[in-house]
Amino acid sequence: MHGGRDVANDASTVFDLVILGGGSGGYAAALRAAQLGLDVALIEKDKVGGTCLHRGCIPTKALLHAGEVADQSRESAEFGVKTSFEGIDMAGVHKYKDGVISGLYKGLQGLVASRKVTYVEGSGYLSSPTSVDVNGQRYEGRHILLATGSVPKSLPGLTIDGERIISSDHALTLDRVPKSAIVLGGGVIGVEFASAWKSFGTDVTVVEGLKHLVPAEDVDSSKLLERAFRKRGIKFNLGTFFDRAEYTADGVKVTLADGKEFEAEVLLVAIGRGPVSQGLGYEEAGVAMDRGFVLADEYCRTNVPTISAVGDLIPTLQLAHVGFAEGILVAERLAGLNPVPVDHAGVPRVTYCNPEVASVGLTEEQAKERYGADKVVTLKYNLAGNGKSKILKTAGEIKLVQVRDGAVVGVHMVGDRMGEQVAEAQLIYNWEALPAEVAQLIHAHPTQTEALGEAHLALAGKPLHSHD
Repeated sequence: MHGGRDVANDASTVFDLVILGGGSGGYAAALRAAQLGLDVALIEKDKVGGTCLHRGCIPTKALLHAGEVADQSRESAEFGVKTSFEGIDMAGVHKYKDGVISGLYKGLQGLVASRKVTYVEGSGYLSSPTSVDVNGQRYEGRHILLATGSVPKSLPGLTIDGERIISSDHALTLDRVPKSAIVLGGGVIGVEFASAWKSFGTDVTVVEGLKHLVPAEDVDSSKLLERAFRKRGIKFNLGTFFDRAEYTADGVKVTLADGKEFEAEVLLVAIGRGPVSQGLGYEEAGVAMDRGFVLADEYCRTNVPTISAVGDLIPTLQLAHVGFAEGILVAERLAGLNPVPVDHAGVPRVTYCNPEVASVGLTEEQAKERYGADKVVTLKYNLAGNGKSKILKTAGEIKLVQVRDGAVVGVHMVGDRMGEQVAEAQLIYNWEALPAEVAQLIHAHPTQTEALGEAHLALAGKPLHSHD
């Protein structure tokens, strides 16, 4: 029995929707489609929740919070509180992390069951444009949704062994705090692990081939993060690409293209994630692909009328909340509703290192390319003028990007807890708000959200706690 249906004895049954992959995009589609009255089969080879819940968003943020607690215990005297820091108990950290995951996993399992989704455990294969084979059983669907996600990538000649050269999957289960680590890749995954490890006491060096850390963010945000990392003692080398890695007596040596060398106990390969699509029957079913990604339009439709695709499998932002939105979009489209495509520029982006980097909308450079350099206005509000940020002892800024005499098209924030402020920034961008419209909203004092209000006051020409 699967979700109340005896599939094995009812082979003639055709589901409205068969979903291959139970990660963020797949299970969101399943829950919404079932809610809308569709008959859904959800196929997952591992655990529902996918990378985000089990090997990504949730466990990494738990590690980062444990690191934050460690930092607070070291720095408590600054707040007049006497504590002593005795070290990191990795077994205890993993117990805390796994407890968070377990609670969310049980809740998600309950949701899938309560919506009467037919849940199938096993490795699926797209056997035709309208069927998926699992464990010798064929599941027919009027529509198929591909949501098989992604896995950590590596480089040619760089073998991830799980011990000295590791991926993010391995880093989440390390039974020790490494004395030293090289992080290959200064994007979101790389800087988050660098931040957590530094808080745990690891000597960290980040190697990024591009000119800045978090290179997809506004350059001013990148520079602020680099300044903060220097202050924290996190080392980084920018602008030179990786050449090779080799084992040493007790660790790994990394050589860059310019001959510069770094040695550490472990090397974390954090150069991004690649789609899981090979050997699953996609190409045989006629699905158009590019570099392993399944190609889809703004409604997540592939070139095969009966097949859609969502999440990390398609070349959109690799974020769990994008997967949720895409899965819901597909479910609503199949149910006959008229959903609005995802505006990827309007998706909030957060890097949960210390300090956090959060943004929505266009960078200054992107805005100038779109509207012309003379049409773009920017404003920076330093968190030094924000009372709650002073209380928290966090530094950083909020940068607004505006079309001259028009809407705010980009919000970029660096500082503690900025990920919690990005929701209002998302509304500002997506509702095409004018600075004067945001300025007339009253923000609670003292809060960090007040800084966003003050930035718009300044951009509207009536600054309060900031200089003209």
